Amino acid sequence: MAVLINEQIKADEVVLTGLSGENLGVVSKSEALAMARSQGADLVCTSLMSSPPPCSLVAKGKGKALVQKKAGASKTNNGRAAGNSSKEKVKELRFTAHIEEHDYDTKLRQADKQLRSGKPVQLVVKASGAKEAPVAKALLERLLGDLKEVGVKETGIQTGGKGSQVKLNPR
Repeated sequence: MAVLINEQIKADEVVLTGLSGENLGVVSKSEALAMARSQGADLVCTSLMSSPPPCSLVAKGKGKALVQKKAGASKTNNGRAAGNSSKEKVKELRFTAHIEEHDYDTKLRQADKQLRSGKPVQLVVKASGAKEAPVAKALLERLLGDLKEVGVKETGIQTGGKGSQVKLNPR
């Protein structure tokens, strides 16, 4: 398992956990690094599988050992819970960067219905190139504005090479 520490972390935003285990929410990587420096700690990425990645502030030099220990513990826990399917599936709605207005309205209704029924939604906007990335992000911001009464974003807007995404939880 690769352990990323401090500047090795590539994400723009991270879900940050403080030195005492307190949840500090979604913050920019630069802000998280500044907090780590001010507290004499390392910023350690604990998983590359989610977006934004969860990161923790840990005492200097303790990062790799802590992350490897957590990874070993989570593997054994996942093995025990394999038969338990209580984990709720997240509905993923896909958009193109240049979506027609009536298609937008249809997807918006689907997301609204899903959130009102108490289920989370993952909104993904596919962009064909770097030139479309700002359009994809703008579309997600519009969706967030239209869904703000029924949903609250769990993650910040994640922008990558092939598009942008955000996860919404019901209010």
